[in-house]
Amino acid sequence: MPRPKKCRRVCSMPRVTAFVPQEAGRAHPVTMTVDEYEAVRLIDLEGLTQEQAAAQMEIARTTAQAIYLSARKKLADCLVNGRRLVIAGGDVAVCTEGCCSGRLNCPKRKGRTSE
Repeated sequence: MPRPKKCRRVCSMPRVTAFVPQEAGRAHPVTMTVDEYEAVRLIDLEGLTQEQAAAQMEIARTTAQAIYLSARKKLADCLVNGRRLVIAGGDVAVCTEGCCSGRLNCPKRKGRTSE
C-alpha cells in the first residue's frame, strides 16, 4: 500500500485560476495543481532555491524539484502549443497565518529554530 500523500503548504490560493491564449483551439486544457503553481511562484518569481521552496512548502527538496519540473513542462506545453492553462486541485494546506512576501517570512514559521 503506498504512503499517503503529504499536504504541501501554500501561502494562499492563486488569485487567477485560468489563462487562455487569444487563439486557443479546442485542445484539452492543461491543469496545473496549486502546489505546482506555488513551486513556480517561489522559485521563479520569489527567487528562492529549490531547498528554500521545499522548506516553505514543508516537503522534501526532491519532492519540490519534481513538482517544479512538472509545472515547468506544463507551462511550456501551454506556451508552445497555445493550450489553455487551468490551476486547480492538488493536496495543499493553505497557511492560515497569512504570509508576508513568501521569502520564509510567514508568521507560522518565525518560532522555528530547526531551519
